[in-house]
Amino acid sequence: MDAHEVIARCRRLAECTEEPGHITRTFLSAPMREVHALASEWMRSAGLRVHVDAAGNLRGVRGEGPRLMIGSHLDTVPHAGAFDGILGVMIGIALSGAGLPACALEVVGFSEEEGVRFGTPFIGSRALAGDPVTGPAVLDAIREFGLDPAGLPGAAISPDVGGYLEFHIEQGPVLESLDLPLGVVETIVGQSRYRVRFTGKANHAGTTPMHLRHDALAGAAEWIGLVERGGGTVGRIAAEPGVANVIAGTARASLDVRHARDGERRRMTECILGGAREIALRRGLSVEWEQKLDQPAVDLECEALERAVEAAGYTVHRMVSGAGHDAMILAPKVPAALLFLRSPGGISHHPDENVLPADVEAALAAGAKYLEAWRPA
Repeated sequence: MDAHEVIARCRRLAECTEEPGHITRTFLSAPMREVHALASEWMRSAGLRVHVDAAGNLRGVRGEGPRLMIGSHLDTVPHAGAFDGILGVMIGIALSGAGLPACALEVVGFSEEEGVRFGTPFIGSRALAGDPVTGPAVLDAIREFGLDPAGLPGAAISPDVGGYLEFHIEQGPVLESLDLPLGVVETIVGQSRYRVRFTGKANHAGTTPMHLRHDALAGAAEWIGLVERGGGTVGRIAAEPGVANVIAGTARASLDVRHARDGERRRMTECILGGAREIALRRGLSVEWEQKLDQPAVDLECEALERAVEAAGYTVHRMVSGAGHDAMILAPKVPAALLFLRSPGGISHHPDENVLPADVEAALAAGAKYLEAWRPA
């Protein structure tokens, strides 16, 4: 139950990387073998029976009958920090070996959440949810790791699992701004993602008067300001032909819109895309878009986790998660709860990502209270 040991284990796993000098560990890459070896040893020391399922998830079980599942992911983004995902698995292992009342447990280190290697997130948790990713590249990676894709249906969550609990760093500045160690997540926001393309007419920058231009990039730039005012994000843009003295004939951009209420998210998206159409019409451009993601918001179980945080002696704060987590994949299958730990500086997906030992102690204490009171739904 020592917070410093939990943190040390996270930093030890950070040494398992595809890029020396950086923390980069994608779905079933070679460093994941060392991660499995180390985490398996820690799981067995905590009294867990360990195996790796066909999707590459590391799973440890203690006890028989109805059980609580605790998990998070073991993969990272490129040039990551040491705690995103991994901290939740290490806390689960620590709680398993803490000599708590004999609630049956399963701790899962999901093989993939970030979607870096194949552009498809949640490969690990989707297998447990009974919706395995079966694209040829993913199946080849599973075979190369020494696993059998034929076993994917058997990776689905057991009927004995009566609930899911995830610990995760907040990845944002809210808890720090409130000077709180923990946050109980009530909703994981829904997401809309699009690819948008403005098309105008490429022409010579020196000989085409301003009033006769059809500049796709200028149209996209005006639209990006509208996106910001409308609560969305453009994280990527590219112009063609991409020459300094040529007016852009095409501009492609991404669009990301998130909200805890799906109706509001869709209204925001409609306004933003409608604005793109108006800008294009006024500037003599055309615009088209393609939807890439429509992820509904997911409500999580809060009451039992709030009672555990309060029983551990900490202030209860409900909040919304603006990022996706494995909990949202499992929530349709079992009651799922998510506890955030403060992220110093609000930093995540970066080598400077960190946690405070006192906050890890708070999470361990709240987790212990949760396990003491937990009963299958």
